[in-house]
Amino acid sequence: MLRCLFVLLAGAALLPAANAANVPRQASDLTIHMNGGKSVQVSSFKGKPTVVIFILTTCPHCQNTVGLLSKLYAEYHPRGLEVIASAIDQGAEAFVPGFIRQFGPAFQVGFDDFNSAQDFMQHSPMLIMHMPGVVFIDRTGKVLAQYEGDDPDMVDAVQEKNLRARIEQIMKPAAAAAPKKAPAKK
Repeated sequence: MLRCLFVLLAGAALLPAANAANVPRQASDLTIHMNGGKSVQVSSFKGKPTVVIFILTTCPHCQNTVGLLSKLYAEYHPRGLEVIASAIDQGAEAFVPGFIRQFGPAFQVGFDDFNSAQDFMQHSPMLIMHMPGVVFIDRTGKVLAQYEGDDPDMVDAVQEKNLRARIEQIMKPAAAAAPKKAPAKK
């Protein structure tokens, strides 16, 4: 009996680690659909620091985060930053035009389904995904950080400072390849 309890507790202790996303990691590709039939591949931003935000159009925290990212986009876009939002509400395609009119984001807003967002963020289907989901991708296509709405770094009092810090992190130039050694002279 005691042995079974130990195995159960040991397994439970490993559960959070098994459900955590791997960071850093190479970003998988994602297609974000736009109203009007077009779509954008996240991979098309390779070479540019990119923020992908998954939102629910009626979520106040998502709306606030889009506002903060619009402000930061205006500041950092001249230096190459890209930001793209994907609404993942059920029926998001119908909600996106109204969201754009009401909140006027400075960047593209499209839509996708919840499962695509969950897969892109490596979020366990066994856990609740707290919105918004924000993913920071560097110039080489690596996810360096990601947050969900319940993350302490997303609390209103510190959110802008933390978003800015992560944007600064992904804005850094890609590390130069190590110089190749010249062949030894004989």
